[in-house]
Amino acid sequence: MNIPFSPPFIDQQVIDEVLDTLHSNWITSGPKVKALESEVISLTGLKAAVCVNSWTSGAIMMLNWFGVGPGDEVIVPAYTYCATALCVLHCGATPVMVDILDDFTMDPEMVRKMINAKTKAIIAVDIAGLPCRYEELNALIREPEIKVQFVSATAIQAGLGRILLICDAAHSIGAVYNGKPAAQQSDITIFSFHAVKNITTAEGGCICLNLPEPFDNQEEYAFLKLFSMNGQNKDAFAKSKGANWRYDILFKGFKMNMPDICAAIGLAQIRQYVNSLLPLRKVISMRYCDAFRPCDWFIEPVMKEDNREASYHLFPLRIKGITEAQRDRVIDELVVRGINVNVHFIPMPMLTYFKSLGYAMANFPNSYKQYAAEISLPIYPQLSDAELHYITDAVIECVQLVKEINKLVKVAS
Repeated sequence: MNIPFSPPFIDQQVIDEVLDTLHSNWITSGPKVKALESEVISLTGLKAAVCVNSWTSGAIMMLNWFGVGPGDEVIVPAYTYCATALCVLHCGATPVMVDILDDFTMDPEMVRKMINAKTKAIIAVDIAGLPCRYEELNALIREPEIKVQFVSATAIQAGLGRILLICDAAHSIGAVYNGKPAAQQSDITIFSFHAVKNITTAEGGCICLNLPEPFDNQEEYAFLKLFSMNGQNKDAFAKSKGANWRYDILFKGFKMNMPDICAAIGLAQIRQYVNSLLPLRKVISMRYCDAFRPCDWFIEPVMKEDNREASYHLFPLRIKGITEAQRDRVIDELVVRGINVNVHFIPMPMLTYFKSLGYAMANFPNSYKQYAAEISLPIYPQLSDAELHYITDAVIECVQLVKEINKLVKVAS
């Protein structure tokens, strides 16, 4: 067999939606984007949604909207994809990294220790689609002794009057927290629609607004739509209607809009998500757990607890008592057997650029511990029963093989 890691879900509904867009003769931002935004609002129960061309673009936009800049700090987990910190650096601010818990989510107590007068925002990352501990994070940023440290530098910051909580929900569309969509737990949630995500637009993302009073989320939506289009007061679709060519630039914006041809893919997928695509992911995750639970080396990932449930974006297999090198050998053996896997993620302090900025892996021991033992297995709706059985059998075989090799090496030494 040759089993890919995460191919996009492309069925006839997706093809038809894309063809409909092509036949419409309108492929840049227009009605399909608006329809996708409406579907995201329905899925999350949030107040407004702005589709953009990537998660990274959405994060850069929102940090700029909040006025984050040089001299400011934004708290992020060390265990995440680099974009979580790069968006902060692109604003001229400093990412302050914290360690994670054993469930891959950021440790609220570590966050507390890093808060100071420079802290403007926290970006909590829902690794593998598991919501962070949002009750603790929300309580933390509202504590009087924490709020009093917050120094407002803009009117928007003064309006909020506290640290901004952003959810990096690149993995977690459809996740649940306290019986409601997890996206309702933060001020701003940003989804990724990258090619390997639960819902994809090939490349893309979506900013979801859940801002408290005195903010008007619809007013902020209107501003952000302009912000994503160079600050231009009319988009191309509006300009195309009759003698409507004249436009103005109202402020310095970005060019980060999503085109309709991309939105069409996500639109067809999101309409199938709750009733089909997401449940199929859950079934695969449960079957992995059932297959590996008898193995004494298996560390079962947290996918569902009393107050939270993941979106089953990844299946983060972890192997007890294994080293990074042994984990890599397991991966090599799986690849030989035609199974493509991944690792989520290489902690940022291990990456060349972040090392050059002075971040050190030794300061984040649990991030390294989880990374060294983790292998992300294929999980997607079109994974067949035969492929799933093949994967589980191969994983058990490969882990046992590497453990036996390790025993022989120890005896020989």
